[in-house]
Amino acid sequence: MNQLSATIGRWQGAGLMATTLLGTGVFILPQMTIAAADSGALLAWLILTLAIIPVALVFGLLASRFPHAAGPAYFVEKAFGQALGRTIGLIFLMVIPIGAPAAILMTFQFMYALIPLQGEWQLLAQLLVVLMLFLLNVRGIQVSAKLQFALTLAIVTVVTLLFAASGLNTEQLASFNQTSKPQMSPVMVAMGIGFWSFLGIEAMTHLANDFRRPDKDMLPAILMGTVLVGVIYLACTFLLLMVPTGDTGVAMIGAFDYLLSESFLGGYGAQVIGVLGIASGLATVNVYAASAARLLWSFSQEGILPKYFVTLNQHGVPIRALFAILFSMAIVIIATFYSGQDLEKLIAWSNGVFVIIYLLAMLGAAKLLSKRYLPLVVASCVFCIGIGVALAENMIYAIALVIITLPFIGWQKTHLARKRV
Repeated sequence: MNQLSATIGRWQGAGLMATTLLGTGVFILPQMTIAAADSGALLAWLILTLAIIPVALVFGLLASRFPHAAGPAYFVEKAFGQALGRTIGLIFLMVIPIGAPAAILMTFQFMYALIPLQGEWQLLAQLLVVLMLFLLNVRGIQVSAKLQFALTLAIVTVVTLLFAASGLNTEQLASFNQTSKPQMSPVMVAMGIGFWSFLGIEAMTHLANDFRRPDKDMLPAILMGTVLVGVIYLACTFLLLMVPTGDTGVAMIGAFDYLLSESFLGGYGAQVIGVLGIASGLATVNVYAASAARLLWSFSQEGILPKYFVTLNQHGVPIRALFAILFSMAIVIIATFYSGQDLEKLIAWSNGVFVIIYLLAMLGAAKLLSKRYLPLVVASCVFCIGIGVALAENMIYAIALVIITLPFIGWQKTHLARKRV
């Protein structure tokens, strides 16, 4: 078996897109951006939501016209050649060691709200999550696609319920209007943090061949999921600015209990928000594991990485590649647990890598797509550069990866050429 199965439809794809973006940050990132910029967090999310739409459109257009398991790496390779394309693919694989622990740490903030795990029990629970991801993916991404579409509907329902319960009374609005005008510097910091929420657009492009009709369904699925997520983040941030959240570690739990205190759901914030937060966090890690496995499989087919990973199981899943990705995640989770890492730093370093991936994919689109899409491409490039500026010194990790990986790809190409002679 040497072909990936094609089983995802438009609405399942939209569900995958939405839960991938909502993922670990849906009930966490709004409070982190408020801590960075206070009321300016709302402006940060508004700018992010509007600015990410051209990026989503360009990725959708690229994936629908050039469906490939390598995703952005393939787009960049078609535009600029093998060396740069393969470099992008490898740095995507190498961001998992910092992105996965960040995602797991964020997810387990909801777990701790439900079950106060201590010491090695935390580590054991995180490793069990990795095992569950393997079992969820072994029969193909379409299984989780259906579950994640239902999860998207549940998250939208809860956020809509909270927004309706807030009442938006004039006293709250007057209090909000009296807050100090946002300063651009904190807003930029908040945008640098919030960019994490839109990581996943590029991951969907790795799954293009898993769509039954990528030429018709990729673009609407990516666009619908992206716009929906932007609206949800704006709503959550607005709610946290409007209502008291108490001293709970997860502010959305306090907002839930405050707004629904008079209803039958009052007091169940930890359970409702906790379960949704855990599920959406796992959904994000799930899509990234599947995407990275397909990229590893693609690179194995092309001879960039060992042929060992080229094997597919009876469900069309690159099983050895999937195991390798999840095993590496488990190793890093263990190392992170014993060494300790700052969550904000892990997020910022991951964001820096994706800024480079997004920017080069957008530049590649300028060559691959019709010139009528050039305004979208230019807007997308400006956005990526702006986020890079906002991340400042946190871009060093990403730049270092490129500096190390690009010469390695050049050496490998020369070495293989000599072997063929």
